[in-house]
Amino acid sequence: MNTSGRRHVSLFSALTDACFREKYTLQRLLKDAIAGVTVGIIAIPLAMALAIGSGVPPQYGLYTSAIAGIVIAIFGGSRFSVSGPTAAFVVILYPVSQQFGLSGLLLATLMSGFILLLMGLARFGRLIEYIPLPVTLGFTSGIAITIGTMQFKDFFGLTMTSVPEHYLSKVAALVMALPTLDIGDAAIGIVTLGVLILWPKLGLRVPGHLPALLAGCAVMAIFMQAGHPVATIGSRFHFLLPDGTQGNGIPPILPQFALPWTQPDGSGLSWSLVQALLPAAFSMAMLGAIESLLCAVVLDGMTGKKHHSDNELIGQGIGNMVSPFFGGITATAAIARSAANVRAGATSPVSAIIHSLLVILALLILAPLLSWLPLAAMAALLLMVAWNMSEAHKVVDLLRRAPKDDILVMLTCMSLTVLFDMVIAITAGIVMASLLFMRRIARLTRLTEVAVETPDNTLVLRVNGPLFFAAAERIFSELQARAGGKKVIVLLWDRVAVLDAGGVNALRNFIDTLPEDTELRIAEIPFQPLKTLARARMQPVEGRLSFHGSLAEAL
Repeated sequence: MNTSGRRHVSLFSALTDACFREKYTLQRLLKDAIAGVTVGIIAIPLAMALAIGSGVPPQYGLYTSAIAGIVIAIFGGSRFSVSGPTAAFVVILYPVSQQFGLSGLLLATLMSGFILLLMGLARFGRLIEYIPLPVTLGFTSGIAITIGTMQFKDFFGLTMTSVPEHYLSKVAALVMALPTLDIGDAAIGIVTLGVLILWPKLGLRVPGHLPALLAGCAVMAIFMQAGHPVATIGSRFHFLLPDGTQGNGIPPILPQFALPWTQPDGSGLSWSLVQALLPAAFSMAMLGAIESLLCAVVLDGMTGKKHHSDNELIGQGIGNMVSPFFGGITATAAIARSAANVRAGATSPVSAIIHSLLVILALLILAPLLSWLPLAAMAALLLMVAWNMSEAHKVVDLLRRAPKDDILVMLTCMSLTVLFDMVIAITAGIVMASLLFMRRIARLTRLTEVAVETPDNTLVLRVNGPLFFAAAERIFSELQARAGGKKVIVLLWDRVAVLDAGGVNALRNFIDTLPEDTELRIAEIPFQPLKTLARARMQPVEGRLSFHGSLAEAL
């Protein structure tokens, strides 16, 4: 997947590889600038929508794209990744923001960054290879279902006094609120979503996010002209500037430095607060690691380049440690924005830096206009993100063609993600996948007869497959059933690639149950099983157990 296992953990690896080890020309800078502007146009509305979905005002999504986007691009290990708020985090961040406020969310982000940094320094980057596809597909699809469900309130303009925390209660509350549907919000949402769906069919290189938002705003203008009020960013969100000035929508100022726990809704820094936020911070770090490394792998496949997984984790960690001091929520590499970055011609992390600079420019210049964006259009953007994130075609393909064990793992992860949370889903999925895989491998281990002339009192069998704890007891039980009346049992181990402590224990138990006049001879032992037997101090016993280099010698 990458070369991180053979390289030293370092900073600036992607920037160094792309801009210093390779010649960085004016032509490449122009390509990066075009790609950065393209991705920035996509990122501005998405960052605001994702912040709203996470339960905080939209400007904090812009702060995240601006600050974390620059820091991670500089320090990370993937030259094409574009980082910022992503849809996968919404299901984790929303409960934290509701329970602990913005200050708690920023502190949890800081803690998750520290965990990511430790993961990178400990070289955990390659662990992504050990998460099976049904697990990743299951929890990402589950997150997509949850995000999609959360958008129905703003998409249809439903009136709800409170949104329940648990999924089934949330669905029930949404159904009960259907009579409060607002025709204006629903029309804006449907038009915006329709443009997002149909735009790619036109074959234009311009991303569909901006045209979709403009179409939604056009519908909003029609309803407002007719005297029908529509929920916008400016009507829902308000801000207070340091000089005491109040305003609606998005403040037209740069991100301000402040300690995360000193936000107006914060209660200060305490050990009890850190303990309460630790599970959420761990979830953020785990999801951030998985998302960023999966994104890097996808980009490697698109470009033929290689990322440095441990360095990418370090970059993500530093970005999430710096960003909260400027109001940034949790960030990671965004697959959709990063893929758009590659398609737009990016050649280095400079494109991601330019994308962040464009977001900062939008904050300063376009803030009054951004405040007029309708919330239903923002919800439509997130519905489209959720659909793309679900990778429904892969889910359907796996349901049709994959083994039943993989289908069970995927559906379990999906259900647990929706009903509980991502950490439980991933943990249960990996454990279940591991157990089912071991069962599958254990079934491959079997005894077969060897075509060789032997005396009537001799049994010769070959062990095919690993003799590990999940298979050994069954193999030796079968051997005991087939060895009745034989005085010499010869086992060929030439196809036993692995022997573990469970296999050694099963072997000992089998020898103990042998009749006193029966001898077990083991021949052609490969290096790993031989080493395991030596460590277990399995010594030959005259008339009971012997080891031989070949079958002929054993006979």
